[in-house]
Amino acid sequence: MNILFLSELFYPHGSGAELATYLYAKFLSEVDINVIVVTNRYAGEPEFSKLGSLTIYRLPLFKKNGTLKYSVLKRFDALFTRFMKKMIMWADVVYVPRFWFLAIPLVKSQGKPIVTHLHDYIPLCPLSNLQSETNAAVCNHNGIFCSPKCIYSYEKEQGRNLKESLASTVLNASIGRYLPKFIKLSDATICVSKRQKEIIALKDRALRNKTYVIHNPFPIFPEDNVNGEDFGYFGGYDVMKGLKVLCQASRILRNSGYQQIKIHSTKFETLNEKLISTLSRLGFLLYGRLDKETFEKVYSNIRAVVVPSIWHEPWPYVIVEALLRKRLVIASRVGGIPEQVEGCKGAFLFESRDHRRLADLMKFVNELSKEAVINLGCMNRENFLRKFNNESSIKKFISLCESLI
Repeated sequence: MNILFLSELFYPHGSGAELATYLYAKFLSEVDINVIVVTNRYAGEPEFSKLGSLTIYRLPLFKKNGTLKYSVLKRFDALFTRFMKKMIMWADVVYVPRFWFLAIPLVKSQGKPIVTHLHDYIPLCPLSNLQSETNAAVCNHNGIFCSPKCIYSYEKEQGRNLKESLASTVLNASIGRYLPKFIKLSDATICVSKRQKEIIALKDRALRNKTYVIHNPFPIFPEDNVNGEDFGYFGGYDVMKGLKVLCQASRILRNSGYQQIKIHSTKFETLNEKLISTLSRLGFLLYGRLDKETFEKVYSNIRAVVVPSIWHEPWPYVIVEALLRKRLVIASRVGGIPEQVEGCKGAFLFESRDHRRLADLMKFVNELSKEAVINLGCMNRENFLRKFNNESSIKKFISLCESLI
């Protein structure tokens, strides 16, 4: 079988969605599925690379700055080249794992089946997160009615300047509302958790009968030892990742005399001095993007990973990594997280935005003995691997593709 991946980014670029795309490409090629990936090319990268049944073509589509989904939208001309037509005709199935939605009607016009992978809620929300920042709750509207006020509030919360916020508001409130129409033309869509499918199917009848749940494959994370007593937070300054909730919980702990609690925190490349000072006083140890060696040193000091997200995260890899690395987990009861940690005795959930309960759980975990932390961490890994495995995910993916040919 030949599968064409149209992915605007490819690992190591991007985040969790791009990691999943890379793992699918890798694992499929290892079971003799012919995979071609067409993606963007950055400076210093080869135009072409091949490893066994996996071939990667990198095209100069866009630069790093700018909103990704609209950068792809501006390069719709790339879809009508002789090269792209050749790629589509070669494929038995075309796979769109992120934002290349304009390819969907083109592929359909060529008589080829197409699979779209949903790593968020973009069929329902131009911002992909299904959150209303105007009233701090899950949005109850369909994407076509998305409020410009909500979009603007979200961008300001993310620290965007006036120009960036206004540009996002205009784009997402106009063009962004029509993108879901392309997704609905797909022959099949993949959700990464049961909860994500429930939310999408409830609000969009057109996707209800052709949406399937396939859990994302995962890399084999090292089983390292817990050497420290600190906490880890890996969401950076993203309002949806719940940094404000964690700050509120940390403030409660500090006021209660828990001055010794430290929170190792990554993805803080750019911050103003005032925010750095505030976070430092609350026990945050801030890092930007870490190289592998430094990351391993930091992770060894962490006994528990905190994931205080306020949106319905479909399938966060930060949870998977924590469980497989034998760490304890403190996380919001949102999205696919309960499904990931179900049965894990070393995973503790709290209701989204409940910073007081988060503070109580951090206090509880902080007072556990090292032996208890190690035992609970081992049980977390064993439980997760009993429920999920890459072989099952790849088999389901192949079976879905075969059913469309």
